Amino acid sequence: MIYFVEDDNSIRKLVLYSLTSAGLEAEGFARPSAFWAALDRRGPEVVLLDIMLPEEDGISILKKLREDRRTRSVQVILLTAKGSEYDKVVGLDAGADDYVSKPFGMMELMARVRSALRRAGDRTPAPSRGVLALGPLTVDPARHVVQAGACSVTLTLKEFQLLVLLLEHPGAVFTRDQLLSTIWGYDFDGASRTVDVHIRTLRQKLGEAGNLIQTVRGMGYKIEETP
Repeated sequence: MIYFVEDDNSIRKLVLYSLTSAGLEAEGFARPSAFWAALDRRGPEVVLLDIMLPEEDGISILKKLREDRRTRSVQVILLTAKGSEYDKVVGLDAGADDYVSKPFGMMELMARVRSALRRAGDRTPAPSRGVLALGPLTVDPARHVVQAGACSVTLTLKEFQLLVLLLEHPGAVFTRDQLLSTIWGYDFDGASRTVDVHIRTLRQKLGEAGNLIQTVRGMGYKIEETP
């Protein structure tokens, strides 16, 4: 099931027509309140979400989806007329899986939806992972808990996924392209900047423990205790 939240009737009808014509099950909503009501009845695999909406904006909706255990792993594609790199970073940092700028081509949108559906289908229950620890840093992937020394740290979904990936491979160097492909699952213009922004905010939130995340010049990033 695909949910599409868009207050522009013409865009909503066109996208829904294209989705259903391709044999996909989809439902559209002009207002967030109708979307939330439908979500209580049935959970989707993919949400297409406009940013500029009445009642509440798309970024607020996205953050709520990521905070709820029931919808934390739902694939979310943002659709918006805001196409600057900063706007994309804000959306991705809030937990979006993909980002499409208006006006968009229907073929491109359909390809991104199919990709999101594949990712959603690939998310079979993973074996329970134990607590990850390095120096003063402790992460419980199952409970989504991060502890830096005596302090509890709140991370966005992407920041958390990035940290877990690094901790699962201590000492291994990941290029920016590898991090983008693994965490976001697609190629994105301005990719290096996006990864760098997430690494910077992650370091800031972790305080002294953030020094464990090291920059390998000309290559990428790794996490490792310094001698």
